[in-house]
Amino acid sequence: MSEKQVFVKVEAEGEFGKSPEERTTEELITYGVVNIDKQKGPTSHQISDYVKKILHLKKAGHSGTLDPGVTGVQPVAFGRATRITQFLLTAPKEYITLMHLHKDIEESVLREKINSFIGKIKQLPPVKSAVKRQERVREIYELEIVEIKGRDVLFRVKCQAGTYIRKLCHDIGQELGAGAQMAELRRTQAGPFEEKDNLVTLNDLDDAYHFYKEEGNDKLLKHCIQNPENALKYLPKCWILDTTIQSLTHGRDLGIPGISKLENFKKGQDIAIMTLKGELVAIGEALMSAVEVNTAKKGLAIKIKKVFLEAF
Repeated sequence: MSEKQVFVKVEAEGEFGKSPEERTTEELITYGVVNIDKQKGPTSHQISDYVKKILHLKKAGHSGTLDPGVTGVQPVAFGRATRITQFLLTAPKEYITLMHLHKDIEESVLREKINSFIGKIKQLPPVKSAVKRQERVREIYELEIVEIKGRDVLFRVKCQAGTYIRKLCHDIGQELGAGAQMAELRRTQAGPFEEKDNLVTLNDLDDAYHFYKEEGNDKLLKHCIQNPENALKYLPKCWILDTTIQSLTHGRDLGIPGISKLENFKKGQDIAIMTLKGELVAIGEALMSAVEVNTAKKGLAIKIKKVFLEAF
């Protein structure tokens, strides 16, 4: 990944707060994210509930529903970090799926038809879905066949949030004139969270919490729980001066004079607002582009949507 362009408006050092890496285990338990490897059986809501019970917390939430029969990456945020999940819902997702064809198809024809689904497609959500059943446009960023064995096709797809993979398999089958159905599905990425990114089972988390509480060993728990800032790697960042932090935690929008540096972003994008030590302060919507912010001396730059840093 190429390094993002950063505009520096005011050179400054941050003295407020602490770096996320310096948080204690107790702080992480009340303000963290765990990348759960969801198994077949429970719903996404049940997974969140299990995490809440294991850590003895009042609040937990997941980022994007997986059907009970689907496995894979299921980030769960808890405590004060729970509100982060709404910003993960719109992040790109990646899946590995096994599609079963109803007829034999020549490999060259299969590959050609599957490749034709890369780009923007129209989908009608299934009858049993959480959204209104009307045709909508979704984008397929990548679609790669991993293996073909008879009528079974294993492929990887990276797509816009809200894409129905079961429907994608059905539509590919329709295009082939053969019919097809999704046989297996595993999510391998949700936003910045991947299979290789501290993926843990509910049993892992339960064992880690036990070792911490009963034996005073927090090594496993610190492996399981990630800082909430990790959930927002995909969002552009804006770092603010220490003198601006208090007004934001009390509900004020971010004005240009309070900005120290910022990554390149467009008007209308969601922006993660950080302290100079790298702590998440808030998430807001850019009221102008980063180029405009960098050249202007006054005015509102970002409208605050959610505040995460505790007011002081």
